[in-house]
Amino acid sequence: MDSAADFEDLDDDLETGPVFGYVPLEGRGSAPYTLIHGESLVAAASFALEAAGIDLLDTAGNWQQLVDSGADLVVHDPLCPLTPPAFLAQALAASRAQDAVVVGVRPVTDTIKEYDGSRIGETVPRESLAAVASPVVVPARLLADLGGFPDEPFDALVERLGEWQPLEAPALASRVNGPDDIRLLEALSAS
Repeated sequence: MDSAADFEDLDDDLETGPVFGYVPLEGRGSAPYTLIHGESLVAAASFALEAAGIDLLDTAGNWQQLVDSGADLVVHDPLCPLTPPAFLAQALAASRAQDAVVVGVRPVTDTIKEYDGSRIGETVPRESLAAVASPVVVPARLLADLGGFPDEPFDALVERLGEWQPLEAPALASRVNGPDDIRLLEALSAS
């Protein structure tokens, strides 16, 4: 979206309402510029939002204008670059249907143990855990509570938002933590 247009030309359809997508870069170092399938992670995430029919937000615009616009916000982490557009749209639809924050999550596959500061305890059942992936969909009514563009890591953002609904994300929505994750996502998306 051009900053000149700001938030004035929004779709006023009451059924769906306006929506914008945001790909945060702050605090992520150079990782968003790592290549996957020849494109930067940030470009891949941006393309996915656009393919889902979600307009990219120009952060040169004013935060208060976004809040006043009545638009929902789909925050898509560039470190989950291959999240399918259909899943982004599904998360938006789920958020609107539930009028709630919806967070894409992946199952936890690691073994997690309780730890009391000095001793390792019981294994935590994996079924009770989820790893935050992407996106985080924030309904328009909650945007003012954010106080500005959400740039923190997704787990911190989700914690700050309080109540939220999980939506299991496909494997392609997995988070990139290093070169091995890039190779895995490239292999998954090639099949």
